Amino acid sequence: MTKDKNKTLLSMKVNGKPLEVMVNPTWTLLRVLREELRLTGTKKGCEQGDCGLCTVILDGKAVNACLVLALQAESKEIETIEGLGKEDNLHPLQKSFIENGAVQCGFCTPGILMSAEALLRKNPKPSVDEIRIGISGNLCRCTGYSKIIKAINAVTKK
Repeated sequence: MTKDKNKTLLSMKVNGKPLEVMVNPTWTLLRVLREELRLTGTKKGCEQGDCGLCTVILDGKAVNACLVLALQAESKEIETIEGLGKEDNLHPLQKSFIENGAVQCGFCTPGILMSAEALLRKNPKPSVDEIRIGISGNLCRCTGYSKIIKAINAVTKK
């Protein structure tokens, strides 16, 4: 890390690509992803860790990017929704969400997908209760979660 006035050079890998960005020590990972790297799929919500809209995978673990200081990501691997799948090559979770009607307004979907992906990496065949626990930090105001759980569960059956 090198310093430039009030900023520090942050080196990390985002969606498989090594990146360096100058950050203020008080910035969150969410701010860096959205405002500096323009990865706006990671949504900004409560900024208190309650809603899960900003969920990303940091070194294999689902975290709320609003609660992680950017400098805590030094030399770490971050995965955002932009790295999960592409428009012409959707990730199985993304396909299942579409097929099972689990996407309503879509605002919470990126965070839920990232939480689900982190869960499935740890436990490829979770029970319905384990799925519920795995996404419990993600709030959705449009659904009763049944289609979301069904979509995640469908991926485990393939």
